[in-house]
Amino acid sequence: MTDTMQIISQNRLGGPEVLTPTTAPVPKPGISQILVRVHAAGVNPIDATNRQTGMFLGEPPFTLGWDVSGTVAAVGLGVTVHQVGDEVFGMLPFPGGHGAYAEYAVVPARLFVPKPDALTHIEAAALPLAGLTAWQALAETAHVTAGSRVLINGAAGGVGHLAVQIAKALGAHVTAVVSSPNVDFARALGADEVIDRVTTDYTKSVRDLDVVLDTTGGDPLPAFDSLKVGGVFVTLAPPALGPARAEAERRRIRTATLLVEADRVGMNALVGLVAGKQLAPVVGATFPLAEAGAAQSAQPARGKTVLVVS
Repeated sequence: MTDTMQIISQNRLGGPEVLTPTTAPVPKPGISQILVRVHAAGVNPIDATNRQTGMFLGEPPFTLGWDVSGTVAAVGLGVTVHQVGDEVFGMLPFPGGHGAYAEYAVVPARLFVPKPDALTHIEAAALPLAGLTAWQALAETAHVTAGSRVLINGAAGGVGHLAVQIAKALGAHVTAVVSSPNVDFARALGADEVIDRVTTDYTKSVRDLDVVLDTTGGDPLPAFDSLKVGGVFVTLAPPALGPARAEAERRRIRTATLLVEADRVGMNALVGLVAGKQLAPVVGATFPLAEAGAAQSAQPARGKTVLVVS
């Protein structure tokens, strides 16, 4: 192991061009931490948001990224759950634990879990943040169970394509809303019904849902027409609810805005679904670490974008 590493840093807010490869010292793991040699890092929409606005991180300099899959290079004092050489993956604490766009990352040992043999490092890096978002939205916020009628809006995207599979694994009847090119993809994920948003407005055609998970950040009010009394509307866009909360209360619909949390219990739940062949992340595009700006600009039609670290 060398003393220095390549990282992708930025010294100012702005477009993809502000992401710059640079050299930094390899960090040392502290108490209850491990040092992971990063093989792949997931790219999420929140990365670009923070690059442009510093939404959760404030002013630069900083290194983005929360998804890591790699090999344990060193362990800190008190660590017993991992050993040097173990293949692990997980999510850095959100939002303050950013730093996945690098050749090495120091992470809390108990937030990372063994990488399933069924997944490559590239596939594993696509799973933590988006998978935990979907799991926490469906299993822990909406309390989806067998027989629940669930609609996923944006079902081909990073969170959406995992949410379809997780909802099915929980026993739900799943309706997927996607654009025209992704209709067959959504069916292949296991959706019971697929709606092409180009030709059909689900808020006018679907009724008596238990749960709507909106990954698109659209206006929630029309979606309330599709939910039954006592139903749950979950959005991943904090500003989306706003004044709609009062209307939801009037209709006796529960609303929630989800910000993902790093969670070993949730990670193990995802690993269990992978092991049971109920969950498989789709990687829509890969880029080398040095092309992080291009990776953030890419918008694959389906699945996740992943940085590959040589």
